[in-house]
Amino acid sequence: MNSNSSSTLDITKIPSHVAIIMDGNGRWAKKRLANRIKGHEQGLEVVRNIVRVCREIGISILTLYAFSTENWQRPKLEVVALMAILKRFLKSELREMQDNNIRLNAIGQTERLPEDVRELLYETMAMTEKNDGMVLNLALSYGARSEIVRAVQAIAAKAKAGVIDPDSITPEVVSDHLYTKGMTDPDLVIRTSGEMRISNFLLWQIAYSEIFVTKTLWPDFNRGELVTILEDYQGRERRFGKVREE
Repeated sequence: MNSNSSSTLDITKIPSHVAIIMDGNGRWAKKRLANRIKGHEQGLEVVRNIVRVCREIGISILTLYAFSTENWQRPKLEVVALMAILKRFLKSELREMQDNNIRLNAIGQTERLPEDVRELLYETMAMTEKNDGMVLNLALSYGARSEIVRAVQAIAAKAKAGVIDPDSITPEVVSDHLYTKGMTDPDLVIRTSGEMRISNFLLWQIAYSEIFVTKTLWPDFNRGELVTILEDYQGRERRFGKVREE
């Protein structure tokens, strides 16, 4: 597809919230007999491009699964390199986010990030907090099960203190105690690299999300493929468990 491919989309059916499991950096590098870090660096270039495209198309929230709680178990050198790449992104993309009215947000156990990375992240979030064109949600040190446990613990503490009546706990109450409080749930989840699993990502929030899995490795993902996936999404009928009205 050419650079005008987004013109084929129905602007009345653009998903409000798109979440992406960015997978395949390591395999991309291996295929090229390169270091895994090279794959992550190329993946960063794709992040820059896809953020720009989503802002242009009119997506309100883009959530990127950047670093999971399980990723801390990777080799130390790889983790250090990933943190350096994150710092590079935060420094290089601040102007882009400001110019394009993008607010940066982070979900996950950000307190586990190295202090220098954490400070830069919070600083960038503060500098973009008034931007209201699009939210770029980075899932960092994120795990859905730990997120849900954290929410349950907070709700239980309030119930114990008499702040919440256990009988009044609803799905909305649970949602209000998740990292994504105040955000709409993802309309569409995209996973690259062909793996058919969710990988502990937004387990509560994606209960009724449309899912699209592409075999494309993340460093090869591009604007044209994103538009093709959005076209597929626009052709689906979302019933949320209901029967279609005749």
